[in-house]
Amino acid sequence: MPSGTTYLLFISFALAAAFTPGPAVMLSIHNAMHHGWRHAILSSLGNISGLLVLSSFSALGLDAVLQSSESAFTAVKVAGAAYLIWLGVQQWRNAAQRPAATQTASNLHMQTGHANKPHKLYVKGLMVALSNPKAIVFIAALFPQFLTASRPLGPQYLALTLTFMAISLLALSTYAGLAVMARRRLKVWFASGWPQRVSGSVFCAFGLSLLRLQRG
Repeated sequence: MPSGTTYLLFISFALAAAFTPGPAVMLSIHNAMHHGWRHAILSSLGNISGLLVLSSFSALGLDAVLQSSESAFTAVKVAGAAYLIWLGVQQWRNAAQRPAATQTASNLHMQTGHANKPHKLYVKGLMVALSNPKAIVFIAALFPQFLTASRPLGPQYLALTLTFMAISLLALSTYAGLAVMARRRLKVWFASGWPQRVSGSVFCAFGLSLLRLQRG
């Protein structure tokens, strides 16, 4: 475990990073609005599992591969961008199939039931976390700043990783709760399908911006 002061400083950085809107936040909001808070948590658990994978990659030094190999970085970047854009397109397509506001809740459940299976939501959250090659570089750049060289590095790295996962889950859960409250207040707009179109556009924008990333 890092020293007390260092650990508190890390928490402040982690809070800022976790609560900054990004693809994971948008996915959490989307799932909360369309499937409910509990289903949003499933995708959030997938996302923090992805953070654990990325942290492990960073600890193994795989971030250096992305930093040193232009082709490897480009391949991961294009794959991640394609996945985010695909998510956006799917949300636009689903928005066109939204049931009218007058349809019953049971009909709504039947039309969306295939999309809210627990394993699918979990995998989608995991893939969103793994779709950004800069995430590995971010973790690799952030974590070493809070490690004490005179102490065993393994336990410190694990403590920072688990803390970052917990804070990320807190942030995603908070956004999901706010989305659920907004849905209750905006039922008509929600039924129109426009929330899906908006979130789909944001996912596409994230994907296109990812294509512009350069190795840092």
